[in-house]
Amino acid sequence: MLDIVIIGAGPAGLATALRLHQQGFRPRIFEAVPEIKPLGVGVDIKPYAVKELTELGLYDAFCAISVEAKESIFYTGYGQEIFGEHCGRHMGYEHDQRFVHRGHLQMMLYRAVEERMGKETITTGSRCVQFEQDDNGVTLTFDTTHNPSAPKQVRADVVIGVDGIRSVIRSQLMPESQRTHFSGLTLYRGVTVMPPFKTGGSILHIGDPIRQGTIIVYPIQDNVDGKGSQLVNWVVEQDEKPQTEEDWNQETGVRDIEHIFDDCKLDFLDVSAMIRNARECYLFPLIDHDPLPQWSFGRVTLLGDAAHAMYPRGGNSVCQAFVDARVIAEKLASITDPVAALAAYETERREQVNWLVKASRGEGPEVVRRIVEERSGGKPFDNIEAIFPHEEALAIFSEYHAKAGMRIPGGKESKDPAKYKSVFTADVK
Repeated sequence: MLDIVIIGAGPAGLATALRLHQQGFRPRIFEAVPEIKPLGVGVDIKPYAVKELTELGLYDAFCAISVEAKESIFYTGYGQEIFGEHCGRHMGYEHDQRFVHRGHLQMMLYRAVEERMGKETITTGSRCVQFEQDDNGVTLTFDTTHNPSAPKQVRADVVIGVDGIRSVIRSQLMPESQRTHFSGLTLYRGVTVMPPFKTGGSILHIGDPIRQGTIIVYPIQDNVDGKGSQLVNWVVEQDEKPQTEEDWNQETGVRDIEHIFDDCKLDFLDVSAMIRNARECYLFPLIDHDPLPQWSFGRVTLLGDAAHAMYPRGGNSVCQAFVDARVIAEKLASITDPVAALAAYETERREQVNWLVKASRGEGPEVVRRIVEERSGGKPFDNIEAIFPHEEALAIFSEYHAKAGMRIPGGKESKDPAKYKSVFTADVK
């Protein structure tokens, strides 16, 4: 049996361990932080990723910590509806779409690993600093300052780098991959405790990328206060802000953004009040990472954000990592030579995921708001059909969903996919 080491105990690394365990492996996980805590804000888990969690036997546990997505609606900055669609089973998919706090998702997976594989599976306080591989295996070296009892060196047959956007494994494999480009866009990610709005499972996409910036709003936890209130996640995207560190956990205030959406008139939500009433808010710069030309090098490979860091547009980052986890486990279980297995994993996954990396650069499905803003001249309109027909919007969404691996049931993709290439993707200068 292969001795497999996973670097990183985020949701992707934990899901990878669980998938490998299903295939009969006993992987070990090494995590840099001394203690795993439920950090972060909201993530959108698409139907194809809920399928992955279901196959891991975690559907009921996942439902207990998440909110079912029922509808997704796009609005202008004035609060005028552009386009709406159902989500998950309500659209006809086999599985739900669900919203969840990233930290709660991570802790659910963490508990599952401990219960199924034992607490000794995860070693915290062990930061991988380098590795060396030969024909027979890989030797990893760790900084164990925060866990002196942990081994300083570990030998493995296979190493999977799932250590995030600032991956140590990736930087050693491909030092040139450290080239990044600040997009000029900054995200303010916050959560607010408030009464449910609309269906209680609605995701709202509000604003425009030209005049005011945009905000995405969705609930991530029900009855958070015992009085029926939800924990609502929101993400404000702003241009021309100074670059900060690429770290999801930089706390900030809301003074710079609390009045941006004062012109937005929704009869069911006061957007500005929601921002002002934030329980917490974090700052995150959108840093562009070029799609990687290679993931696997001999017995070492990359997975999740380490392999395909992407802008958080379209909600596919952690979802694609869950697919990565299944595929790599299947390849390692079915192909005797681990080097060939890792190469097969990359062949199946890299091209499709790199398309999504590029699509997230070019706004992904959020592009519909820019289209309306440009055609309306930034003014309120009388009839959305006159400037952006429903069929045109539906074609864009159908094409994007199909590329992301969740073809709309009964939907029709464009007969000319190249027509939407410039809509979904953008090159970074």
